[in-house]
Amino acid sequence: MKTAQFWGYRRPDGRVGVRNHVLILPTIVCATQAAKQVTELVHGTVSFIHQHGCAQVGADYEQTFRTYVGMGTNPNVYGVVVMGLGCETHQGRSVAQEIAKSGKPVELVSIQNHGGTLGAIAEAARIAAQMVQDASALVREPFDVSELIVGTECGGSDACSGLSANPAVGYVSDMIVDRGGTAILAETTELIGAEHLLANRAVDDRVAKKVYEVIEAMEKRAIAMGVDIRTGNPSPGNRKGGLTTLEEKSLGAAAKAGTRPLQELIHYAERPTKKGLVWMDTPGHDIEQLTGMVAGGAQIVLFTSGRGTPTGSPIAPVIKIATNTSMFERMRENMDINAGTIIEGKESLESVGRRIFDELLLTASGKLTKSEILKQHDFGIWRIGPTF
Repeated sequence: MKTAQFWGYRRPDGRVGVRNHVLILPTIVCATQAAKQVTELVHGTVSFIHQHGCAQVGADYEQTFRTYVGMGTNPNVYGVVVMGLGCETHQGRSVAQEIAKSGKPVELVSIQNHGGTLGAIAEAARIAAQMVQDASALVREPFDVSELIVGTECGGSDACSGLSANPAVGYVSDMIVDRGGTAILAETTELIGAEHLLANRAVDDRVAKKVYEVIEAMEKRAIAMGVDIRTGNPSPGNRKGGLTTLEEKSLGAAAKAGTRPLQELIHYAERPTKKGLVWMDTPGHDIEQLTGMVAGGAQIVLFTSGRGTPTGSPIAPVIKIATNTSMFERMRENMDINAGTIIEGKESLESVGRRIFDELLLTASGKLTKSEILKQHDFGIWRIGPTF
């Protein structure tokens, strides 16, 4: 098998990044605007806006905490400035201490302890500026594809998704797995009706059983709320694009998983423990599932769309793949690759898959995606409990 390499950055914990960001990480909604101000002052920093960090308890608290830490420890991040308010449930000190275990530079700034908003911004900017300079001294090195964790996602799907872009991404998933890497399948909501296909590919009975358990748990959440999942999935845009049922959408979504064995199922924002094909239990919501995969360690994401979407991540490049040519032409500023050539009969699935794989290696080596160029820094955490 031909060796495939990319150029990246080795981190202290042994993982490899494809970007070299300094992350300004707000642990509470009250600190998000201050964090944003820091990114506007200091080149080379990124941050995100969110509504979390306080009055969360139990499993919901733990999941949000895991997501914060996962974003900070993602290998695409060189160093982190954690920004908190000071009195919130998700204490910035706890998040910083957990991230520091990865060996990367981490500093904590508290708005209450640094004289208010302006003082905190000044202190965070001072720290971040030094981190950015230190990060800029690093030089990319060649690494094997086995070092990659690649997330897969579909959003704004249409009738072409299951025929072109999704199976092409599945072909790439197989290429990654065959070379010792990891591919993440997500969107539990959008796998309902196709779960038996994945259970049949499980490496053992325990994993197969888990497949049915996560599907059942997702369905029970809807039942507990007294709603039908099908009122939100397929979405109005999916229906306009030609999808008629959730099962039809799920069969297309499952195509992103390729054909290799399913190694394990992991929780939202949890890091895979095995190489190969992995299923992360996430909702179908594009931004929430994207955040979960990146917090779980994905350095890069393949995102297919039939209706078109500008979605991106603050720390991971997201390669957008159009399922049809008309949308690709209409939204060229957002889409990176056109898989509509499969529908037109101009290219084979395998040919498009190889094009996506080549683009994956170029992007991992530093080529910017459309979402990165447009600073599409989307972030959203899957909430699984009420706010108290």
